[in-house]
Amino acid sequence: MTPERRYPSDLSDARWELIEPALIAWRDRRRAGALDIGRPPEHDLRTIMNAILYVDRTGIPWRYLPHDHPPWQTVYGYFRAWRDDEVFTRLSGLLHRLVRIREGRCAQPSAGVIDAPSVKTSPSVPVADQGIDAAKKIVGRKRSIVVDTLGLLPAVLVTAASVQDSVAGTTLINQIAGQQPALRTIWVDGGYRQHLVEHAAAIGIDMQIVQRPPGVRGFTPLPRRWVVERTLGWLMLHRRLVRDYETLSASSTAMIHLAMIDLMSRRLTGESTPTWRGT
Repeated sequence: MTPERRYPSDLSDARWELIEPALIAWRDRRRAGALDIGRPPEHDLRTIMNAILYVDRTGIPWRYLPHDHPPWQTVYGYFRAWRDDEVFTRLSGLLHRLVRIREGRCAQPSAGVIDAPSVKTSPSVPVADQGIDAAKKIVGRKRSIVVDTLGLLPAVLVTAASVQDSVAGTTLINQIAGQQPALRTIWVDGGYRQHLVEHAAAIGIDMQIVQRPPGVRGFTPLPRRWVVERTLGWLMLHRRLVRDYETLSASSTAMIHLAMIDLMSRRLTGESTPTWRGT
């Protein structure tokens, strides 16, 4: 029986068809590895996923989940298990490939853009997991992301805000090289230093720095760079990402992948993304 859609963040039947196989596969792997399965679960996977998307979209604490969702302890338990088993990462990667194929592109991108915005953290974040971005005067975490030319997200790295862009960028570049072997051109802004460009070249990636035109002040869309700025705007539609509320950086990464799962599944099914107004 199809669950009733109570909130704009709930999965439609079409979106659930895209997501269900990955969650069913996870459940089957868990059951296959368990000595004692115990009693059947009281809540189906779609209901659990709807509750997790609700938290990501609205930004509420887990304990504030409305009572028509499953108990928050159950929902958070699934979120933690799916985070640790990298279900969100794999599902995001699957939808990314499907969107690219739908758009007439190769499944794996050949070019991308990197950016590293810093966001403030909540008091629940351990001091060791945050830092000060001196340039932006922000105490919090840094989200180093790479997007393809469609603005979709192949990889993300969450660090303390005090970590330099080039340091985080080196880790991200190494991650990309292993996961996206077809990606061979990357555009970055002037915050990335020459040694990162040289490191990228050594592993077969052409990194090009896009400089702001001399004398230009304020926000100006730059060639290639505007794509990643647009993606950051898409992510900010999910209130859980406006500030970093997660105790673990792994949870922060999972919330970013969840936002992209929401966006890409809507793109594949032709559904619009609700704005904050009226939600």
